[in-house]
Amino acid sequence: MHPQNMEMNTKHTLTAKLGGDCPEATRQPKRVLVTGGAGFIGTHVVAELTRCGYEPVVVDNLSTGLRTNVPEAVTFKEMDILDHGFQAWVTEVAPCCVIHLAAQIDVQTSITKPRRDAQINILGTLAVLEAAKAAGVEKVVYASSAAVFGEPQYLGVDEHHQVAPLSFYGISKHTPEHYAAAFKELHGVDYTVLRYANVYGPGQGKTGEGGVVSIFAHCFLHGQPPVIFGDGKQTRDFVFVKDIARANIAALSGGSGQVYNIGTGTATSVLDIYQTMAAVTGMQLPVAYKAARVGDILHSYFNVEKARSELGWEAQVPLDEGLRLTLDSMGVPTGR
Repeated sequence: MHPQNMEMNTKHTLTAKLGGDCPEATRQPKRVLVTGGAGFIGTHVVAELTRCGYEPVVVDNLSTGLRTNVPEAVTFKEMDILDHGFQAWVTEVAPCCVIHLAAQIDVQTSITKPRRDAQINILGTLAVLEAAKAAGVEKVVYASSAAVFGEPQYLGVDEHHQVAPLSFYGISKHTPEHYAAAFKELHGVDYTVLRYANVYGPGQGKTGEGGVVSIFAHCFLHGQPPVIFGDGKQTRDFVFVKDIARANIAALSGGSGQVYNIGTGTATSVLDIYQTMAAVTGMQLPVAYKAARVGDILHSYFNVEKARSELGWEAQVPLDEGLRLTLDSMGVPTGR
């Protein structure tokens, strides 16, 4: 049995997996701005902020996000973070913190359109940091990526691992980490960097680092053979989106000036994803194997001890439950 499919101990009940205690109880709701809050991860972060007693405010240009993802009770602004009026609007909103999720997330797009990738991910983050400084924001939580590491030199990859990105996307996610550190040093804007592993869950699109889950889920929805490149034994660290949301809440009150790897600490293969989906749906779809893709990293997973010890955070949703919730959200029967 795959390690993530093992029965969880008593403290990891379903209630804990999908919520649990909030790291900081707030008598007066603190206003938190979420850039990209109408997108896949942003939707779950906004829900977790609300659950934990914060007042989320969302800004999104809706290039990939959906207005319907933002609850009517949540203040929403359709605006690009690179728009001329963004800084003035942030000052008007006056959030205590910013969770910066707005980004270009597709590796292939970064390769074909590197200038556009840099504009969104580097200049966009600079615009957020400048707005935070002008508005007197206490802290920016920045969403970085496992892509900053490149080919792992050892497993699990910890925060001391060398940074050697293999794509423009990896470069454009790593560069803002330095800007965040400089803004803290020069202007007193605190920050925490969260380097996400392969995020998956309800509402995910087919691009991004966890996109294989969404692609396979659509195959099960439509009864189509999933395509596996190579032998399917290549591994990644797949982390459920609600766990990612919890990490962002933890970073609001912890991890000053620190960088954290946010994943499960478990290697999961592409075949594991397919086989677990087949098990929870009771469907055995034929698999279409194709040649391995040139340049793909074979194995990668995180060491997450730093986040566990300093943020008090760890992933709580096992693979089978996360995939079941993802498939359920798409209307794929899972035998519940």
